[in-house]
Amino acid sequence: MRYRNSWSRVVAAGALAVAVPVLAGCGLPAATAVDPSAPSDPASSPASSPVSSPVSSPSAGVPSPSSSAVTTPQAGTAAAALATLPVKGRAPRTGYGREQFGDGWVDTDRNGCDTHNDVLARDLTADTFKPGTRDCVVLTGTLADPYSGATIAFTRGETTSSAVQVDHVVALSDAWQKGAQQWDPARRAAFANDPLELLAVDGPLNAQKGDGDAATWLPPNRAYRCAYVARQIAVKATWGLWVTAAERDAMARVLAACPGEPVPMATAPASGAVAPAPAAVALVPAPAPAPVAVSESPQVPAPSTVAPPPVDPAVPPVVAAAAGTDPDLGTCKAAKAAGYGPYVEGEDPEYAFYRDADHVICGGTVTTRA
Repeated sequence: MRYRNSWSRVVAAGALAVAVPVLAGCGLPAATAVDPSAPSDPASSPASSPVSSPVSSPSAGVPSPSSSAVTTPQAGTAAAALATLPVKGRAPRTGYGREQFGDGWVDTDRNGCDTHNDVLARDLTADTFKPGTRDCVVLTGTLADPYSGATIAFTRGETTSSAVQVDHVVALSDAWQKGAQQWDPARRAAFANDPLELLAVDGPLNAQKGDGDAATWLPPNRAYRCAYVARQIAVKATWGLWVTAAERDAMARVLAACPGEPVPMATAPASGAVAPAPAAVALVPAPAPAPVAVSESPQVPAPSTVAPPPVDPAVPPVVAAAAGTDPDLGTCKAAKAAGYGPYVEGEDPEYAFYRDADHVICGGTVTTRA
């Protein structure tokens, strides 16, 4: 009897040992204890969410978010917008040149100031303007540089202007390789002058960034990295550009430290500017139209109008000039043919009408700035 009872206990123990792992296999994966220090298995990461993979393996010093934060980013955040961006390979850089995005800075809102001066006036404090330019040409100001965290004094001049530069947050070359080369020239020029895409920053750091995306360059000022990445995401979502897998992963690692980082508000195109195509992501939903009251009074027929004469596309439009300035003839060629110019950046308000990379336009001695 003792032997039989002992054998029964052995059989029962063996059956229990087999049953435990079988029952455990029926449980949910979340109930399984995981060593947080162990590296995640790429094969076990969900492929449906482009954000979850890079966040599941955070960089050193960045706390790992919970699984719910990875798979379900909060609506309206940069992480949620990142999850909507297409992920593709980088297209060839063939054919790229700065001129593909227009002839330098453009006066998109026709206020007499080019976008470069508009951005300086927006981002600098205590700024002063050149007399006679209708508060257009910025002479001095102070920049709280987001890239370095330093305070930089700006003074316009041949050897001093480069201390503060206007950066394309999404580099133009990067945009060219991720969708912009398929656009028409007018759309590319509008993109290059979109205020959301432009930021006054430290000049040397802007040069250091070059054509880099988030996978190859981030601001040294770590406190600004979340806002920087969110702005890049907003620009790409608004204009329908894609990201590479490495770029997406780098953005997700940054946003893991700030999962609630909002998406910057898209800037509406100024009057006369070329509006972008419908955005791939609706960052700001349009409000519902208000009901329109129907008048009971009889409608009065509109007065007859005379159609304007046809416009000769070979003749550029002449924009009325403010007092004391030459008229805007559209191109340097037309201005020189009419006897106007040359115009020098920082000296002549007419410079904003035409612009070029040499800072002297519509004739005159050209001095290229390094």
